[in-house]
Amino acid sequence: MKHTWITFVLLFGLLIAGCSAVSQSAQSNSQSTSNPSDDLTRTDEQGAVVIAVEPLNLKSVDQTLDFEVSLNTHSVDLSMDLAGLATLTTDTGVTTPAEIWDAPREGHHVSGKLSFPASVNGTALLRDATELTLTIRDVDVPERIFKWELPK
Repeated sequence: MKHTWITFVLLFGLLIAGCSAVSQSAQSNSQSTSNPSDDLTRTDEQGAVVIAVEPLNLKSVDQTLDFEVSLNTHSVDLSMDLAGLATLTTDTGVTTPAEIWDAPREGHHVSGKLSFPASVNGTALLRDATELTLTIRDVDVPERIFKWELPK
């Protein structure tokens, strides 16, 4: 019985330490948009929500330009429609709002697909662009910016 109690206390301590480390990381107010060139995932750790974004089809765009987005927190309600909070901008000056946020609307760990139209006013969004910027507003902080260099 004593052995079981000690094991329980140790496991509980590890759980608390793990949650504390994640919480401190999320509150560090750091932002990272530069990753090695072979890794397209961008992460923003501002406030109490960590957001990771990975483009899914930059090289083979069809009707939509899609991003896998993961939001993680221990304290913020993530039930929002991310499509209403996200815009995509190219260095050629073209901007478009997101069309679809295909994800669950509850929980503290939410992942889904954020989709943007592949063309704006009949012109391909990525035409002549060399840089792509995804901006997400009002998810625990006023603004988060994710950038990618596009192949020429």
